[in-house]
Amino acid sequence: AVDAAIAANAALGLMEPTGNGIGGDLFAIIYDPKTDKLYGINGSGRSPSGQTLDQLKEKLGPDATAIPPVGPLPITIPGTVDAWFDMHDRFGKLPMTEILAPAITYARDGHPVAPVIAMYLDRSLAAYEARLKRFDFDFDNARATWFADGDAPEPGEMFKNPDLANTLRRIAEGGRDAFYEGEIARTIDAYMERIGGYLSYEDLADFS
Repeated sequence: AVDAAIAANAALGLMEPTGNGIGGDLFAIIYDPKTDKLYGINGSGRSPSGQTLDQLKEKLGPDATAIPPVGPLPITIPGTVDAWFDMHDRFGKLPMTEILAPAITYARDGHPVAPVIAMYLDRSLAAYEARLKRFDFDFDNARATWFADGDAPEPGEMFKNPDLANTLRRIAEGGRDAFYEGEIARTIDAYMERIGGYLSYEDLADFS
């Protein structure tokens, strides 16, 4: 059951990117019938160490009532991949290469976009054009991944995400350290530095 949950979560990160993904958090409650116990895991990431609460408040300004929904300020350390491997170490049966294989295949070879996700992606693009540009954040990656032809994908359109396929393959083969201590972590670190973010390689390497 835990293997299936991880596989489904990985697939949803590809097919339902508006709801979850490996850049976010994971929360799970697991019942083990052998011990008749419940286990919970809080796979939410902490704030980056490079920014204090006082620094955040200073950047937001005295009149701010909330943290912006986009840009570098709301970013926390991703906890999903670490939680996958914590759950898998305790309850998993199949190798992670087999668990993540379906999501990797769908990302590499394509899958039909669900109507509701096509609608949400279209709304996301419209929101960026209408409102989110004022936050001055990097939209280039999102545009290249989901809006390469200038529009959101249509319902039923075959969609591929080869970069995600490559990332999931590295995680499947190299374990959680491939995400938190390897090339992926260094790529995240470099990107954060480029956009003025505060999440660092050290934050990822020290996470649990």
